[in-house]
Amino acid sequence: MQYHILGITILGAALSLPTYGLGLQGEKENKAQPDKKVQGKGDHQAHHAMLEKCAKACNDCQRICDACARHCTHLVAEGKKEHVKTLRTCQDCASFCATAAQIVSRGGPFADLICKGCAEACNRCGKACKEHSDDMMQKCAEECARCEKACQEMVQHAGHLEKGTKTAKPMPEAPDR
Repeated sequence: MQYHILGITILGAALSLPTYGLGLQGEKENKAQPDKKVQGKGDHQAHHAMLEKCAKACNDCQRICDACARHCTHLVAEGKKEHVKTLRTCQDCASFCATAAQIVSRGGPFADLICKGCAEACNRCGKACKEHSDDMMQKCAEECARCEKACQEMVQHAGHLEKGTKTAKPMPEAPDR
């Protein structure tokens, strides 16, 4: 039997894997349900471009936030304790961004979820860094704003996909034992 996952054909007869409602459909099911909308080639390319753009923005922001955290560490060591907050926000924002870049780049089913969190982390980190006038802090605030925007666009795009095209269904909860 052949399975189709977002336009990718997988041969699964020999594997006999359960589908757990993941939107996997055999040939017979596809023919029996011709009215379901499947992403076309143009939709797939646009979706891939959106994933790529967001993942790159997250990766760029992660690197700047890590660099800014290092910068804040030096400032705190010099006795500038007002940078403890930005040290921590930059570290946490970098972690959100790194995770978002990974999940989004592989087109994971939780991309919308991590992008919501990443956008909020970038918003908070950007505000904290913007309060300081040095170049590194301003650079971090600007990169956070770019990443926040890319993540918000990704969330909107993911919402559009859920309404307009066939997407994978979430796995059912495991039964209690």
